[in-house]
Amino acid sequence: MEMPKVKGVDNTFNLLTTGYPYIFEKCKALGTEVFETRLMGKKMICMTGKDAVTLFYDSDLFQREGAVPKRIQKTLFGQNGVQTMDGEKHKLRKLMFLSLMTESALKRLGEITTEQWRLRAGQWKNQEEIVLFDETEEILCRVACLWAGVPLKESEVASRAYDFGAMIDAIGGVGPRYQEGKNARQRTECWIRTIIENYRNGSLAANENTAIHTIATHRDESGNHLNKQIAAVELINILRPIVAVARFVAFGALALHDYPINNGKLKDGDGKYLEMFVQEVRRFYPFAPFLGAMVRQDFQWKGFHFKKGTSVLIDLHGVNHDPELWNMPYEFQPDRFNDRKKDLYDFVPQGGGDPNAGHRCPGEEATVVIMKSSLSFLVNELQYDVPDFQDLSVNHVRLPTLPKNRFVIRKL
Repeated sequence: MEMPKVKGVDNTFNLLTTGYPYIFEKCKALGTEVFETRLMGKKMICMTGKDAVTLFYDSDLFQREGAVPKRIQKTLFGQNGVQTMDGEKHKLRKLMFLSLMTESALKRLGEITTEQWRLRAGQWKNQEEIVLFDETEEILCRVACLWAGVPLKESEVASRAYDFGAMIDAIGGVGPRYQEGKNARQRTECWIRTIIENYRNGSLAANENTAIHTIATHRDESGNHLNKQIAAVELINILRPIVAVARFVAFGALALHDYPINNGKLKDGDGKYLEMFVQEVRRFYPFAPFLGAMVRQDFQWKGFHFKKGTSVLIDLHGVNHDPELWNMPYEFQPDRFNDRKKDLYDFVPQGGGDPNAGHRCPGEEATVVIMKSSLSFLVNELQYDVPDFQDLSVNHVRLPTLPKNRFVIRKL
C-alpha cells in the first residue's frame, strides 16, 4: 500500500508556520495516522496515535543514532549525548541517569525546590511586579545546580539560567534565535567542562549521591571514564531539563488563573489532587512537539512500507490531544487522572515507552516533583494578583511556546 504523501518540494516552512498541530492536522486531513513528506531537505515519515507511539519505541525497528539533527545537537541536546545512542551503549548510559532518580534523591529535589521558592519570593516584597516565567527559570537553575552538586555563584545565576533557556528556545528557532542557542550551548559546555575537571582533580568536592559525582566517575562499555566533553554534555542533560520545567510551571500558573475552581481543591486536598492537576498540565499544554528516530531495517506496518534509513517523527502533542484516547481533550480536566491506569504509550508529554528499557525521558518523575513543589508554593504560600493588561494567549505555532507575556504577577 502506498503511504499518503504531503505534496511539496520541502514542507519545513509549513511545519514552522503550523507548529504543534502540524502532524495531527495533516493526518486528519489525509484520513491516516502516517504520511510521508519532506522536511529539512530530506524524506520524513510522520506518525500520530497510540499504535504509532508503540511502534516508534520498538528498538528493533528504530534507532536514534544518526536521527537527531545536528542543529538540535548543537543547541538542545549536545553532540554525542545519550539521546543519540542505541543498544548496550545507550542502556549503560541511561542507567547512569536512572541511578539518580531514587526515592531519597527525588525527595531532596522537592525540598530544595520549595526552599528556593521561599528564598526567592522573600526578595519580591518590594517589587511592583515580576515576570513569573523568568523568575522560575532562575529559581530552577539554582535548584538544578544545588541538586546536582554544581557550584553556582549568585552573580552567575541570571546568565546561566538565560543560557539554559536559550538552548531550549532554539529548537524551533531560525536566524538569531537559533544562533543564540548555539552560543549559549558553547558557553555552558565551557563552564561545565571546567566543573568536571575540577571535580576529577579534587579541587571541587561533592556528595557521592549527586549528578556530578555519578557522571564524572561513570565508566563506559570499555571501562573508561567519559571524556571531559561528553561528561559535560551529560551533566548539562541533567541541569537543562530541570530549568525547562519552568515552562510547565508557567503553564501551571496559567491553569490556576484560567480555571480557578482548582485552587480550592489544591488547598484542601491531600496531595492526590495536586498530582492529578500536575499531570493534566503536562497533558493539556504544549511542551515537546515531536521526537525523531530513523528506521533501522525495512518492515511493513499496517500495509505501509518503512525503508531502512528513513527519518521518522512521532507526534507527541497530537497524541496527548487525540480524541480517541482522551475524552474532550481540549478541556482542562485534572479529574481524568483520578485512578487512571498507567499507559506508556498514550500519555507522552516527554516521550513514550518504558524509561528503564527505551528512550523515554528518565527525568519525568523529577519533572512531576518540581512541578508539585512549585505549584503547591504558588497556591499555599504566595498571594498575588494577575494583572489584566497582559496577553496570556498561547501561540501553538511557536516552538517551544509560552504564555505570550510570560505570566506577570503583582501585589505580592
